[in-house]
Amino acid sequence: MDYVVFENVSKKIGGAGILSSVNLTVREGEATALCGRNASGKTMILRAMAGLIRPTSGNITVAGKMLTRTNPYPESMGLIIETMKFWPYYTGFDCLKIIASIKNEIKDEDIRKAICRVGLDPEDRRLLKKYSMGMRQRLAIAQAIMESPRLLLLDEPTNSLDDEGRDLFQKIMHEEKSRGATIVVATHIVEDLGTFCDTYYKIDNGMLALDNSRP
Repeated sequence: MDYVVFENVSKKIGGAGILSSVNLTVREGEATALCGRNASGKTMILRAMAGLIRPTSGNITVAGKMLTRTNPYPESMGLIIETMKFWPYYTGFDCLKIIASIKNEIKDEDIRKAICRVGLDPEDRRLLKKYSMGMRQRLAIAQAIMESPRLLLLDEPTNSLDDEGRDLFQKIMHEEKSRGATIVVATHIVEDLGTFCDTYYKIDNGMLALDNSRP
């Protein structure tokens, strides 16, 4: 099943073209990489896929439903866009508990499990302002996966991670695929993705193309 479909999606901001006639298909349960330099347009594709921006023209369908003004967001989505901001005077667990309260679908134990999966301690009483950049990025990954969403949209998810963190991220992505999640990752460092991606696209100046050079 085609889980995400872009049909001739373009986006202009202030008259400037950000995305140009993007066509993209992401199969259900597979992982797709959007690869390109900074400011190439890959984050805008994720924003459009998440319903955070509306395309100037073209259509976006997720899980068989077109994103519109009356149906603006995917129903089940975990998201990292750019640098995630958390509450600096809360613990990591408390930050995720606040986010989880929006849908109120998971229990405290689910939050603790997600925090453990990324290599953090859910009982750590340090405030976020004392977290390193790598710890904050791990927490961002935990908030994206904690509700077991059907769609994971991850923008530069390995930023600030050390070698251990990158290896752990790859392990988590293999696990998420195994449970049936559809994953889209935007990155400028393809090597950080390891082997979990099924399809690679390259993007430059808002134009997307399949990268057939990768196995």
